[in-house]
Amino acid sequence: MTYTIGEVEELSGIKQNILRYWETVIPGFAPRKDLGGRRVYTERDFEIVLRLKYLIYERKFTIEGARSEILHETQAYEDNAEAMNTIRELRTELTQLYFQIKGLNHKGN
Repeated sequence: MTYTIGEVEELSGIKQNILRYWETVIPGFAPRKDLGGRRVYTERDFEIVLRLKYLIYERKFTIEGARSEILHETQAYEDNAEAMNTIRELRTELTQLYFQIKGLNHKGN
C-alpha cells in the first residue's frame, strides 16, 4: 500500500511541511514521486515517519539524534527483515480497514 502526503499527515498528525523537511535531513527517507510530481509514501516511509514522530516529540531527541537512531535502527531492521515484513503487512491491513471504515462513515452521514 502507498500513501499520499495528505494521508500520511492525517494518519500521523505530522504536518506536510515537516514531512518535506525530514526528507532533506534523514538519510534513506525520500518518498518517491509519481509522474505528476506528487510524493508517494511506502509502508517503510510511513514507519519512518511514525518512528521520527516518537523520537522527536515523545523522547525529545534532536533531529540529529533522531537521524542517528534511525540509521542504527535501519541496520537492526535489515537484520530482522522477516519479522518486520510481517508487522508491515499487518499495519497495511489495519490502515486499509481504517480508510474503509472512514469511507463508510462519510457515506452514512
